[in-house]
Amino acid sequence: MKKLQNKIALVTGASKGIGAAIARQLARDGATVIVNYAHSREDADRVVSQIVQTGAKACAVQADVSNKSEVKTLFKTIAGKFGHIDILVNNAGVYATSALADITEHEFHRQFDLNVLGLIQCTQAAVEVFNPAGGSIINISSSVTSFTPANSAVYTASKGAVDAITRTLANELGPKKIRVNSVNPGLVETEGVHASGFFEDAFRQKIEAITPLGRIGQPEDIAPAVAFLASGDAGWITGEILVIGGGLH
Repeated sequence: MKKLQNKIALVTGASKGIGAAIARQLARDGATVIVNYAHSREDADRVVSQIVQTGAKACAVQADVSNKSEVKTLFKTIAGKFGHIDILVNNAGVYATSALADITEHEFHRQFDLNVLGLIQCTQAAVEVFNPAGGSIINISSSVTSFTPANSAVYTASKGAVDAITRTLANELGPKKIRVNSVNPGLVETEGVHASGFFEDAFRQKIEAITPLGRIGQPEDIAPAVAFLASGDAGWITGEILVIGGGLH
């Protein structure tokens, strides 16, 4: 039997990039996957189609997780369709580079509202519909909290908050048999990273030069670790921060 057989998993921000790879991996390991998206229905449907073609089960559900009312609707839909969830992957996020002098109040709130508040709101709602037997929450943070690149103050701060929340909620939710861990990817080639400015040639070359494994990552490098943390194989692991960055910390 596959290690996630009969599990219900929600992956936020799963229409592309790391989230899409995670959704596909969880499905390969037997889970029924809810592919959450904020705007791109077409991309989410493509991920669902890829999963269904393998014989697994998936559906797409829209919600901007930074919006509390949309989060409530998302979890009401999930409860009505599936009854509960066993796995929550808080992947939805946004990033941008900016020198200190150029940081704006709008950009601060844009990143914190999704990266931090959205994670909290999804976790609050998920706890109410988690399987009584417990389950697993995996937060997707970033290795920027370890190597703190210049011009990333807001993004790094938001992901530092994710790391702190992960450890705090591991303590808080442990009695409910809900494990909480964080996966912190290094530089991974996605559509969002290309758009953010993190992937301009000089920065990419610098990161590759200081990465022990000598390359940047792909979404498929991240997904198997998430599936492991979601499974019973990680049944005594909680409150951990796993950096997956080719050895760069």
